[in-house]
Amino acid sequence: MSRIAQAFSKRKVLIPFITAGDPSIKKTEKLIYDMEKAGADIIELGIPFSDPLADGPIIQAAHLRALKNNVSLKDVFALVLKVRKQTSIPLVFMLSDNLIEKYGTKKFYDDCLRFGVDGVIVPDLPPEEQGKMLKIRPCLPAGREKEKAKIDEIFLVAPTSSDERIKMIAEASSGFIYLISATGITGKRAKLSDQAQGIVSRIRKYTKKPIAVGFGISNPAQAAEAVRYADGVIVGSAIVELIAKKQYIKAAKFVSSLRKAIDAR
Repeated sequence: MSRIAQAFSKRKVLIPFITAGDPSIKKTEKLIYDMEKAGADIIELGIPFSDPLADGPIIQAAHLRALKNNVSLKDVFALVLKVRKQTSIPLVFMLSDNLIEKYGTKKFYDDCLRFGVDGVIVPDLPPEEQGKMLKIRPCLPAGREKEKAKIDEIFLVAPTSSDERIKMIAEASSGFIYLISATGITGKRAKLSDQAQGIVSRIRKYTKKPIAVGFGISNPAQAAEAVRYADGVIVGSAIVELIAKKQYIKAAKFVSSLRKAIDAR
């Protein structure tokens, strides 16, 4: 069982998103530890890119700040290596396929396995390409096959996804399915989309894999509402905005408030 699967087997999962290297790699490392202590189950790390897909102004600005620090994918792998000496919390990369191709696709997946990355979300990689990924993923060295180590490939379901496409995504995804709660870009929203619960029900027709809801969840009440029908929540912009203001302690306390609301639902 992967670390991601273990997290979902224990309780409703809280997944904070932060941009790696914003405001610095060193601070990102501390934020990971602080958020784990605050109740995070999985940490999603956005890999800096000049044109992040579907991200709103808050996360776009975080990417630009990290790029000004010259943070690269190589730097984030080095960060994961350091983090793995302190914690086994599941780490998921969200990044553009362009970054993977530039790094070298096989080398990327080799390094994910080698350094301890648990899952990968590539918003601009459709599930139709998953077969290509399987062919170039690393194989465990002889004698370690029974460890069942793997890198979960997490795909996104949108409100506009057809049942046929939902079925395809459900079959292709591992770890969990990322449900985009509303159309549009990332960012804080006043209320959770009315569509989200219905889409979760549609996904459940095709799979028992965990479903995590993201895009627009920005306060404890929304997080608690989402886990009434989903298995976890992903919270990004509300946290990244606090980091942009250098309110790091407040960011950790916000994660703690999300955890309490989820547990008290």
